[in-house]
Amino acid sequence: MNEASINEQYQSIVHLLGQNRLREAQTQVEALTTLVGDWALSNRLEQGKTSYQYMLQYMQQGMNDPQRQSLYLQLCADTWEIADRARLAALDKTSHRYYHELRRSRAYLAAIPSLEERLQTLEGLADDFALHQLSPQQGRSIPDDLLRKHEDTNRQTFLDIWTNSEWTAEDARQAEMWLASDYVPVDDLSLMASAVSMSLLENFDALKLQWLLQATLSHDAAPGERALVGLALALLRYGERLRFYPKLMEALVLHDEEYGLGQRLCTVFIQLLQSQDTEKISRKMQEEIIPKMMQNSDILRKLRFGSDDADEEDANPDWIEAFDKMGLNEKMQEMSELQLEGSDVYMSTFSMLKGYPFFQDLSNWFLPFSIEHSAISRDLRESDIMATPLRFVLEAGFFCNSDKYSMLFMLQQMPPAQRNMMLMQMTNGQIEKLNEEHYLDKLHNQSIRLEVISNQYIHDLYRFYKLNRRKNEFHDPFKEPITFYANFALRQLMGKPRLEQPIADYLFRKERLDEALPIYQKLITDGTTAPDIYQKVGFCLQKQKVYDEAVAAYRMADTLNPDHVWTIRHLATCYRLLKDYETALAYYRKAEEIQPENQNVLFHIGTCLAELKQYDEALKCFFRLDLMKDNNVKAWRAIGWCSLLNGRWGQAAKYYARIPETERTADDCLNAGHVAWVSGDVAGAVSHYRQSAAKFGTHAAFREAFEKDRNSLIHLGILEEDIPLMEDQTI
Repeated sequence: MNEASINEQYQSIVHLLGQNRLREAQTQVEALTTLVGDWALSNRLEQGKTSYQYMLQYMQQGMNDPQRQSLYLQLCADTWEIADRARLAALDKTSHRYYHELRRSRAYLAAIPSLEERLQTLEGLADDFALHQLSPQQGRSIPDDLLRKHEDTNRQTFLDIWTNSEWTAEDARQAEMWLASDYVPVDDLSLMASAVSMSLLENFDALKLQWLLQATLSHDAAPGERALVGLALALLRYGERLRFYPKLMEALVLHDEEYGLGQRLCTVFIQLLQSQDTEKISRKMQEEIIPKMMQNSDILRKLRFGSDDADEEDANPDWIEAFDKMGLNEKMQEMSELQLEGSDVYMSTFSMLKGYPFFQDLSNWFLPFSIEHSAISRDLRESDIMATPLRFVLEAGFFCNSDKYSMLFMLQQMPPAQRNMMLMQMTNGQIEKLNEEHYLDKLHNQSIRLEVISNQYIHDLYRFYKLNRRKNEFHDPFKEPITFYANFALRQLMGKPRLEQPIADYLFRKERLDEALPIYQKLITDGTTAPDIYQKVGFCLQKQKVYDEAVAAYRMADTLNPDHVWTIRHLATCYRLLKDYETALAYYRKAEEIQPENQNVLFHIGTCLAELKQYDEALKCFFRLDLMKDNNVKAWRAIGWCSLLNGRWGQAAKYYARIPETERTADDCLNAGHVAWVSGDVAGAVSHYRQSAAKFGTHAAFREAFEKDRNSLIHLGILEEDIPLMEDQTI
């Protein structure tokens, strides 16, 4: 079997287990274990089949077994784990993925150091580092050979953990020693948290998931937040499977009750949702902002170097004017706001800087940033710029670890003068603040906030899954829908209104209404009676054009909070779109009582009156609208159309003629043609119709629009048999 067929068979087993079809699943697992020829797995499966057969027989005999459900869950879990191991064994023989290549090569190694031995090595290296930094003879710099030994140990540890698909109880015990150690460096523990997460995402392992859960309580923020993100991704992928692991679920729920796991996961899931907008942000940068800046590079250069008032701190008004002319002010403000809320605005900037040899090692994508890395040149590590602009860039918390490494690799290839100029530009005039008391401390304190650490780590993960050269070999979690409310485990941890609503509100704010709607609906099902929730449900349904259901939601909101003008207006809109113009008119009238000067409300009152053929009343509304605003083209169009249908053709012609040529649409010309035709001016009608056809672009589009008005023209006295003749006049 090839890799695709192995995975297809495995997914079939997963599907059967998800539907509680255990016997069928066992049959398919048996075929998979036979394929790999693993006697131990086959024997384990046979024992499970026998146990299940006895359980079914006892049930058939009517025997009461209080342990039946727990045994059934255990058999399902065991069957799934056997399928996991059989799948991996089959893929290890056939797959060309780096993961399986490593597993094959490591199978031939005489011995791989244990986690305890790796820990002892790293603790010893940490002592060596401390001695070198304390020794004045060494200049407090760590020798490159010692750095490389530390880096190689970390790399090998990462690969050991990643490719170990199933921990033994002894592995788990030794992994816990890492969490208990007072000497393992924080960066090393952080990298281990990433390795455990990546291994867990390759293959489910309850012991690794338990380790991540324990690691979220690390007294150091960085490994704790990495473990939290890894746990979130694992629960997203394996949440439904955890119903077969009641003890593990109990541990998760207890952790939530004692340490607020659900609240912490809520923060991470909002950050993961933010990451799904990264591609859109990058596209905006590449297609709108950067090209605009390149087109106007001369203006920007003058703005940068043209001012002699170096002592002035206020912004040059010429800059604002120039940015307005380029159309950049609004876009730059938008990017700034996105950055402040944690969105990844630097992906497009650094995506081209991941080709350095450093990134050919898989583990380096997850490496916490350290200026003391052998890949960074010694002259850059020890240069004076570390005390000024570069330190600002690294301490500010703007860039994730991966991007910091990319930045230094780029800088070390530059001449010193060019490097300093670039750093000054990157700090954007903030360099003076570096001399302020405690300024860098404030930056550092900002960068070590828990939500900043987790967000920057998610940016690191995003770059790994999108940019690494083996990206096609990995299952990208950023492509998966984040539907925690449809996930067994996450429902237990986050199925609370105080956690669900912030996520729904984020999605609503980002106009991801299809995703927000089911969460709001669940809040209502669970007993939430806040009127704003019903308003948002109504709005989501309205945007989906499910107007009758939107009306039901809006009416409930109106019951809970009567006379709220926003609700009333949207009720009116839905009834109008349902073509219930009388009810829509009643709601618009109610909205008018609250907002008598609202021009949109007045316009729609006129529209409803016109649809009800109350043209005189509709015209009164549109004339009022015309008086409220000079050169009100919207009102002129409405007056023209109502006047046409009401037989006031001269008035209709007058108002259509008022519309400026630059604002005249294809529909305006079409309607002006109708006015001319019913008035007896056939030549004028032909002229207007030809202008309309030209603006529509195609004669087919013109005919479609013309046909929509056929009944109105016949009602106004045009002979039906003349209509096709007039349409042919425009060709």
